[in-house]
Amino acid sequence: MGFTGKHRDNPESAAAALSHPYDRLTPDCVIAAVESTGRFSDARILALNSYENRVYQVGLEDAEPVIVKFYRPMRWSPEQIDEEHRFTRFLFDQEIPVVPPISIDAGGEYPTLGEFDGFQFAIYPRQGGRAPELDNLEHLHQLGRFIGRIHAAGRGFPFEYRLRLSVEQAHANASYLLDAGFVPPDLEAAYRAVTDEVLQAIDRRRPDASNYSQITLHGDCHSGNVLWRDDRPHFVDFDDCLTGPAIQDLWMLLSGEVDNQQRQLLEILEGYEMFCDFDIAELGLIEPLRAMRVLHFNTWIARRWDDPAFPLAFPWFNSPRYWSEYILELKELLGGLQQEPITLPEI
Repeated sequence: MGFTGKHRDNPESAAAALSHPYDRLTPDCVIAAVESTGRFSDARILALNSYENRVYQVGLEDAEPVIVKFYRPMRWSPEQIDEEHRFTRFLFDQEIPVVPPISIDAGGEYPTLGEFDGFQFAIYPRQGGRAPELDNLEHLHQLGRFIGRIHAAGRGFPFEYRLRLSVEQAHANASYLLDAGFVPPDLEAAYRAVTDEVLQAIDRRRPDASNYSQITLHGDCHSGNVLWRDDRPHFVDFDDCLTGPAIQDLWMLLSGEVDNQQRQLLEILEGYEMFCDFDIAELGLIEPLRAMRVLHFNTWIARRWDDPAFPLAFPWFNSPRYWSEYILELKELLGGLQQEPITLPEI
């Protein structure tokens, strides 16, 4: 049995779990949303793997299937979604391999953003491909080249509405898990102690500090958001695009022991610097960004716990054993934060 903290004793929370907004997103609703744009569905629907939003492949009559993304209600404003869409179109127009949404209402205020039954949605062309091989140095070199192109182009597209990467959010994430009652009472002291140390270490090497260039980013550039096709990467899902340091779009491509990561970095940066300068000092931000991502991930699940899809997808999350293991993970992160930052090897 999972731990039942005070988030479980809240009757409003329990009611929300029984009636989540996505409960209204039935197959008929999905088809009706697509057909409201003048497209005609053949009634074939395939739910794709997505938790934050709801994403479907929808078949069309006499046309290729499309991908329809229904944004989580109350997460992004229309201005923020429109800015994401305009950025991907801006990149696409510069022949950077991204997948922008299709126009829904060419004359509307937000041409690529639809609205149906209270849901904001976008339609994308179907894009096939496979994951890049992160142990393939040629793949890493090309990833570096195209991320460098994205960042160089992004200098001409500063965000006005999208979020900025913020260390304050890491502090808020750590506090939320306690305030919402997810950490078992007997582990609260240990959790507070290790998160305090992790946050202090992040504060000493703040990724949002003004001495690092804060630029327009993909924001969530891991291998799952890259499709390899036609011998090059295609970048998808700009849902978390934001303003932050360049290394945020690079560090998630690294894996293995330090010497392996150094070789990977050499290939990535060799490609990257063909199009965009890189500040080597940002290598010191990798461990703070890693810790911030872990803090964000757990708070993301906690904040979405009233969505019935999350307990089904993450059944281990609400158990004492998980929180014991999470505290150990935080201690490992703290060890990484206390070590010297990774450096590039001498050539």
